[in-house]
Amino acid sequence: MNQNKPWSIDDITPQHGRRVIITGANSGIGYHTAAMLARKGAEVVLACRDEQRGADALSRLQRELADAPLTLQRLDLASLASVRAFCERELKQGRPLDILINNAGVMAPRRRLETVDGFELQFGTNVLGHFALTRLLLPALEMAAKVSGQRPRVVTVASVAHKTGRLDFDDLQATRHYKPMTAYRQSKLANLMFAFELDRRLRAARSPVMSVAAHPGVANTNLFRADHFGASPMIRSALGSLIYTLFNSDQTGALSTLYAATAVDVVDGGYYGPLGLFETRGQVVGPANVASQARNGTDARRLWQACESLTRTATG
Repeated sequence: MNQNKPWSIDDITPQHGRRVIITGANSGIGYHTAAMLARKGAEVVLACRDEQRGADALSRLQRELADAPLTLQRLDLASLASVRAFCERELKQGRPLDILINNAGVMAPRRRLETVDGFELQFGTNVLGHFALTRLLLPALEMAAKVSGQRPRVVTVASVAHKTGRLDFDDLQATRHYKPMTAYRQSKLANLMFAFELDRRLRAARSPVMSVAAHPGVANTNLFRADHFGASPMIRSALGSLIYTLFNSDQTGALSTLYAATAVDVVDGGYYGPLGLFETRGQVVGPANVASQARNGTDARRLWQACESLTRTATG
């Protein structure tokens, strides 16, 4: 990759015949990722929690991209029952899955909230929901390698916030001490460590599936505009406008995810993001910096085991 040349939608090879699932595809980075991949010919499944917002997004995409193979499926990552039902429907179809993009996320509710299963909302949604989803969809991903001869990919969206994150194994669910951004940073660190540990395990098993990660820099997405974010509507709006002006739009923020999902020079266990202004913005995408705690293999294995236990997805 020429790091002086912006990587754009034009650099994505045709995706005809490839099937993609994107969580949280009804808005922000997920929406633009879905639009760009569909424009390149991929069959895209919008996996969304809110059916009405998902239907609205699907309608917008269909107006923009007539005849594009787009479908909507309900998936609530804050419910393990919903994750299992989604995966059962997918696997029952017997269809290969070429790309899984773990994009959806919750950011910094001002007070501690819980998932249906009683997990702290950010850890339960951002980490456990995607962990279970990925583990359960691996058969469809491995099937894709046999059908297409290409290597399927799992792309997990992390964040620059991982750099100041720490895993508190004594209080992963923040039951004793809850601070909104502390819990968010932990979840994003866990996302990146999951991507790296998944890569190690896939390579050890000689699986054809690739695990990579990406981050959007600082992008003006719904995470900053959501009602639960710890600020007034006026402040949220002003913050979004400032981010849009100084950093990335959600459309530009999607470039890192698209690069990780499609670029030919992506490597196993790679982590990619924008290269401008301390990795916060820009259209030039490349390898991202990784905080030392994200490379801790012992903690990654411990996190994996905790996720297996909490999601009941251990394979024995």
